[in-house]
Amino acid sequence: MISVSVQTLGCKLNQLESEALAEAFEKEGFRLVPGENGADIHIINTCTVTSKAEQKARRIIRKACRDYPGACVIITGCYAQLKPDELADLGKQKSVQGSPNRIFVVSGDNKSRILDLPKYIMQSVTSSWELPQTMEQWLQNDDKPDPRDRFRFNVNSFSSHSRAFLKIQDGCNNACTYCAVHLARGKSLSLGSEELLSRLRALEQRGYGEVVLTGVNINQYRDGDMDFPRLLGVLLEGTERIALRISSIEPDLVTPAFLKVVSHPRVRPHFHISLQSGSDTILKVMGRRYTGSQVLQAIEKLREVKQDPFLACDIICGFPGEDGGEFEKTYALCQRVDFSWIHAFPFSPRPGTAAAGFSHHVPERTAVERVERLIMLAGKGRENYINRFLGRQTEAIIENNAVESGYAVGITGNYLRVLIPEPKDGVFKPGMTVRCTIISPYQDEDTGDSRIDALAALEKPD
Repeated sequence: MISVSVQTLGCKLNQLESEALAEAFEKEGFRLVPGENGADIHIINTCTVTSKAEQKARRIIRKACRDYPGACVIITGCYAQLKPDELADLGKQKSVQGSPNRIFVVSGDNKSRILDLPKYIMQSVTSSWELPQTMEQWLQNDDKPDPRDRFRFNVNSFSSHSRAFLKIQDGCNNACTYCAVHLARGKSLSLGSEELLSRLRALEQRGYGEVVLTGVNINQYRDGDMDFPRLLGVLLEGTERIALRISSIEPDLVTPAFLKVVSHPRVRPHFHISLQSGSDTILKVMGRRYTGSQVLQAIEKLREVKQDPFLACDIICGFPGEDGGEFEKTYALCQRVDFSWIHAFPFSPRPGTAAAGFSHHVPERTAVERVERLIMLAGKGRENYINRFLGRQTEAIIENNAVESGYAVGITGNYLRVLIPEPKDGVFKPGMTVRCTIISPYQDEDTGDSRIDALAALEKPD
């Protein structure tokens, strides 16, 4: 049996697409294995949002080529879309002339073609020794991609997650000066609302308690005159039980129509805001379309329609021209909001973007120091948020991975990761929904897992 590993870097959209690739191989009889265990085929789904993401991808690729010289390595994703030649050269070994190539770069535009590869291989090879030649033949049939193929990634069973993901949109029409994702993913495209409702109903029928709605920029969802708030209404009206979690939003999405629909109890009280800066000056240079005061107004309104929601944000530190005063505006905004989490990272110039040519660079050390300050603030914000929920009952969806025997990890509706003791008369199943009470903040030394937020006690069903 030919073995396959799929490794993913980057966003939830990449995670969903990797799940679809893994499912396609498993359906055709391939054996799925972790990347570190070695495989006949290594699929690496890359990200290009920062230089660190690219660096990590190169490290994974080199390791796969070095540790498993007989394996075929398929590289795809946004990094592969922008720099295919750079990736094709990675890990190539000095070998006898005529030896087969084992590194195959599939552009992000063509990623969906990999869904057809399992069947092609099964029809063409009898052993793993024939894989390199078969892969070369497959790549030669490189037809021009159809943009709608980006929505072929429809997963029926999520092997790595107890919650489902649903891709509603891809690409981005913005041209923010720091971002290369719009270069890699192209213009915004949306999947029709009828098809999305059909896919969501299928997930509900299979027993999923929650689905995460994903896209590159879901603010830009359009199906005719239907925008994202109207889509949410259609999805809620057409289903009965399944909860909806929104992956990421931009502040200008928080309109009266959006606020009305997210007040629905089946929309999770969790909002991740693509903020980037709290300085109006820096936001303008970034090409963002809002101000710090508009962000504060949006967050105030979200808190009015959802009781104490989990609020997170992205912040870029050290953007060209960000002096100490401009950073302090960002810090003050984050402090005022009291975010439940802040994803802060240093500015990384992306080739092909406007900001890559900007002057007034901020020293890397300064950017890192600013990141560290925001991470400390994020830790306090998370601690404050957890403490506000002590003693409260909540629902949690059981994750696939148990931390230790007799316990399971659950994700609450407001995105806290809780450790729950299993009942004496049974065990938890991944994906099931349980009621629990959050009883105390989690102490890392118990199991060494710093990602857990709190301990919870299981409540008996009514």
